[in-house]
Formats: sequence, structure tokens, C-alpha cells
Amino acid sequence: MIKGANVDLAGLTDASGPVVVSLGYTDPSGTGEADVSVLLLNASGKVRSDADLVFYNQPATVDESVRLLGKTPTGSGTEDRILMDLGTLASDVHRVVVAASRHGGATFGALNDLRLALSDSAGEALLAFDITDASVETAFIFGELYRRDDGWRFRAVGQGYESGLAGLATDFGIIVDESDDVPAEDEALADGALGQNDPPTGPKEASGESDGEVKAKVGAKAEGGTGGTGDEEPAGRSEGRRRPERVRTAKKKITLPRTASVDLADDPSWQAARLFSVTGLRNDQEREARATSTLLAVMVEVPEFGRRVTGRFNAPAGTVQTFAETTFKHGDAKVRPDGVIRVARAGRIWTALVETKTGGNPLKKEQVESYLEVAAKHGYETVITLSNELGIDGEHPLSVDRRRLRKVGLRHLSWAEVAHEAHMLCHHHGVANPAHAWLLKELLDYLGQANAGCHGFQDMGPGWVPVRNAITAGTLRLGDKRAMQVAESWEKLVRQLCLHLSGQTGSTVAPVLRRKRDGDSAVRRLQTVSTLVESGRMSAEIRLPSAPGPVLIEADLRTGQIETSVEVPSAVRARALTRVQWLLRQLAEAPPELRVEALSPGSDTGPCDLLKNLKAEPGLLVPDGKAEIISFRLTLPTGMGTKRGTEETGFVRSVDAAMSRFHEVLQMLKPEAASAPERSSGS
Repeated sequence: MIKGANVDLAGLTDASGPVVVSLGYTDPSGTGEADVSVLLLNASGKVRSDADLVFYNQPATVDESVRLLGKTPTGSGTEDRILMDLGTLASDVHRVVVAASRHGGATFGALNDLRLALSDSAGEALLAFDITDASVETAFIFGELYRRDDGWRFRAVGQGYESGLAGLATDFGIIVDESDDVPAEDEALADGALGQNDPPTGPKEASGESDGEVKAKVGAKAEGGTGGTGDEEPAGRSEGRRRPERVRTAKKKITLPRTASVDLADDPSWQAARLFSVTGLRNDQEREARATSTLLAVMVEVPEFGRRVTGRFNAPAGTVQTFAETTFKHGDAKVRPDGVIRVARAGRIWTALVETKTGGNPLKKEQVESYLEVAAKHGYETVITLSNELGIDGEHPLSVDRRRLRKVGLRHLSWAEVAHEAHMLCHHHGVANPAHAWLLKELLDYLGQANAGCHGFQDMGPGWVPVRNAITAGTLRLGDKRAMQVAESWEKLVRQLCLHLSGQTGSTVAPVLRRKRDGDSAVRRLQTVSTLVESGRMSAEIRLPSAPGPVLIEADLRTGQIETSVEVPSAVRARALTRVQWLLRQLAEAPPELRVEALSPGSDTGPCDLLKNLKAEPGLLVPDGKAEIISFRLTLPTGMGTKRGTEETGFVRSVDAAMSRFHEVLQMLKPEAASAPERSSGS
């Protein structure tokens, strides 16, 4: 779509149920991200109450008709998604504005491939709006959905604000409090402690340490309505819990209850009893049945987790029920999907059939197509496949007959993505009930067991060894189909690495794409094949919010090394030597083989040596003459595994190990290392 255009949603799809609006972008600088927000407006173009602003401090409306689904790293950057059940919105909501904001002075002009997309309940893309003229704006209205007769239309807006979320929200009747001050009661930590394996028994609230998930502090100039539900609260009930008078746009950290470190085991060999055990699993069929039943049960018992999983497939937010090993008639035979998910809301029932694979077992085309036919016959919305395979940019691992997708959606989820959602909720974002947090911990323990077969992407594919050998022999050429398959596997491995790091840090970790065309997966893979042919290398940059800059990870198949590197701005010191010493003090516990390079203005290279040598003679990094050191490049080499799988000598495991080692180095760097130094005239 072009700016100003509008379209009737009813003319784009026959599917009923919620739609998903997604904001996608790539961040070439690797320094920040954008946060989506939604405003529900009445006929006067204003919010009815504070409940009509949905943003990072208030991620859903009271009736769950609009919910933020959170950010997800993709092969082409980051995607932030919103679930909207337009059919359940109150009748006095006339417009739904979709916006986003950036923080810390970051602007939308610094982002590439900025696109708003909308898909139906079956996951089919309905429309897309590319924003190409963003510049200094810190907030943006991308589009709006508005009522027309008995339906909804979408308009591509593309209006920017230089005043951030606060300025945007104020235009629609929100009174904003931009202060960073947090009321004392919100700083109180959850008291008490939980044992490592003890389920909590009290009603304490669990929460997390992410900046992006905080308790709502909201208030508004109510105009033309009474709020998200349309029900006024009796005066007597509101006496003791009056709402704040302003919307607080500052993000606030929240804290999980402390965990007791006591261990009562008499011997290290004692294994803690677990709710979901892998003991006794003898074959793939039993693993698939156990994994499916475990996941579906936790989805029902932990509502926040269930909503996150079903929201990925455009399911409404409602009552969830799940079933395992269900049987359906298919022609003259019977088929039995591994599970069924049903969600009831506003008199409608959304249904998905689930097909699960564990270990290295591939999905079977004939099996999935039979489930698509069953779903179409029964009027079900979606078939979900679940395996260790990772899909990139919405691609499904299977290529099925497109005619079977006319009435039913086909969606895929990796076990790595399941673990990511559970980990973020359990350890960072928090859930309302401590017992639910314990259930998520048990699920994570189960998924982490080798015998469960739910470990995520683990195999570089059959082309890995032939491509590696061809690089060694110098015979690899463009057009080799095996090289393209290796490039695709590399992209999936990087995506999984981002998921793991997001879980560790509680922040969105995503690839950094320097060129606009990098958003095209075919172009990215061809670039990877080209570098394999030319230099025997594959590389990727990822954005870690805690790192001083983008982290480069590069696998050199000729030397058998994986190198991870980052550029660290130098601190402001009068002499070059004291700048070197400033860095070396931070790296006191870093691996001795860490390579340190001093960079001067206008130069991509500079004096370089190993950390073990620099500790004895830091002057080795001082440039000749009076050149100023403005930054340091840190590079850590790690031995590369040669086999295609996750065994000790496998490539996948060696990449994980390389990034884990380098992440430890990054954590040694002090906050001042992330600030750009002032340039001085002398050295």
C-alpha cells in the first residue's frame, strides 16, 4: 500500500476471528529497537479512558480484545506483533490507531526495512505498508483501522512525531507523566524465597527483570466513554484503589522473588524429582506423545503462556482447552493428530490441530496434508506443526499443495521458540501466580533434557560435510545447491542463537542487517554462498543491548576457527597508554587468547596483540606518532566443530560455545565503555 491509501478488510479475506498487525524492521546500528502501541478512539477521535492505550507498560486491554504479543527476532531483523479481535471491540470504539516509539534519542530514520503488515486468523498476509520517508521522528503512526458500515477498513497513515510516545499520546487525550520517578510501593521486592524445586503456595506475584515489561501506571482525560469494558465502577469500590492520574511512559525494572540456594542432597549424584520426567521414554512415538501432552497441559494451566503460544497463530484471547491423541475420520481411514487446541471467545471457537515431531524426525508432507483436509472438513482454522526445525520469515519447513491452504492456515513452531517463550515469562516478564512460574520452570527442565528430543535446531544438513570438503579443496563454486542449503542452515542457527541470548539477557537480541536488500532471505543466502566461495567464511552480526556495539560472529571453514568480535569505544583519557590500561583493567579475567586491536580515526586496522602479551606490555597497543585511540576491537577465537550435528565435535555446539565465551567477556565491560569518547588533539 501507499501512504494515504485505504482498503476494506472484508474484501481481503474470508477468515473470521482476530487479525495480527506486525511491525518489522532491521537496525543497521544494532543500538536499539522500537516499541509498538495501540490507541482505541471514540467518535471524537479521543481515548475513552486510560485503558485505551495499549503499550509496554499496559500490554492488553481489560477485555483482551487487543494484546501486544511481544518482539521476536526473525531472519530479517525484528518483528513486534499485536493481536486484535476486532469483532469483540466495544461499539463505541470507532478507530484503532497503530503506532510505535523509540527511546534514548533514537529515531525511526535509523531503521531499515520499516514495514507494517496485517494478517488474518489463518496467518495469511493481507496487506503491507512500507515506510520509506522516516527521518528524525521518535514516534510514528503507521496506520489505523476504522469502522465503515458493519465492517472495518485499514488506512496507511505514516505520520511521525519528534516528541516520542508522550507527544503522540497527548494528541489523543492522554495525560502523560514522563518522569522516571517510581512510587515507593512499586520498588518493593517480593519477599520470601522459593526452594529450587518447591512449588510456591502463596499468592505472591512473580515478575521479571526486563525493561520492556513493567506494571502499568496509567491515567487519561476520559472523553466520550467510560473505559475498556463500558462499565462504571461503583464509587465505594474505587475508594481504596484509585488509579494514577497520568500515564507513565518511563520503563521500570521489576524483580523476581529471590530463590533459595540451599541444597539438601547428600550427594551430587542425587537428581531432583521433576513433574515432567523423561524416564522410561523408549522411542520417538513415546517422546512425541509426552512432549505434546506436557506442552498442551502447561498452556492451559498457565494462561499467560497459553496466550503467548496461541497468539503466534492469531488465535483470540479466551478460554483455552487442549486435547491429546484425538482421532478423526479421513476417507475410509482414521487419522490421529498429536493434539488439538481450542480457544473459546465471544461465542466463537477457534481450533488448531497439532502435529509434533521430536529429535531429528522430519515432518511428513502426506501426514500434514491429511490434517489440512480434516481441518477444512470440520471448519477448523489452523494446523500447527511443531518440531526442532526453525522457520525463517514465516517460511514453513514443508512445501504442501497450496490448494489445501485456501480455508486452513498452516503454521510452524520450533521447540526452541517454545522454550524461549517459557523462559522469557518465567525469568524476565513474570506471571501472576508463583505456582505458574514453577510450572514453567518444570516445562523448561523437561525441554532441556536430551532424552525429551526437544532441543531445537541441531543439524547443519547433509550438505555440510561436502561443502566443507569443497572449501578445503578449493572446488566450491556459485550455483552449488548444497552451499545454498548450508547458508539456510547458518541463518537458522543464528536465529536460534538470538533466541538463546534473548532468554539469557531478557532483552530482544536480533540480527543486524547493514543493507536494505538484506531483508530478502534469498539475497542474504546468496551473499553467504558468495563469501563461502570467496573466503570460506560465513558471518552474521547480532545486536545485544548490553554490548557496546554489534557483535560479529564469523565461522572460517578454512582455518577451523570461529571468531566473535565487538568494537568498544575508548574512554576519555589524556594519553593513549592510559586508554589501553583502562581497557586492560576490565579484561583482567578474560581469556589470554583474546585479541585486542587499537583503532584510530579513519583507520580500520591498528596495533594488535594478544591479551596475555598486553598484560605485561600494554604499550604494544599505542599507535605510532600522535594518533588517538578512539576504540578497541576485541576478537575471541574458538575452535570450530566439524560435524554437522550437536555432538561434542559438532559445528552447532561450537557456535553456541563461542558465543557463550564471548558473552562472558562482554559482561566484563563497564558501562562507560558503551559511551562514545570525546576526541582530544593529543595522545
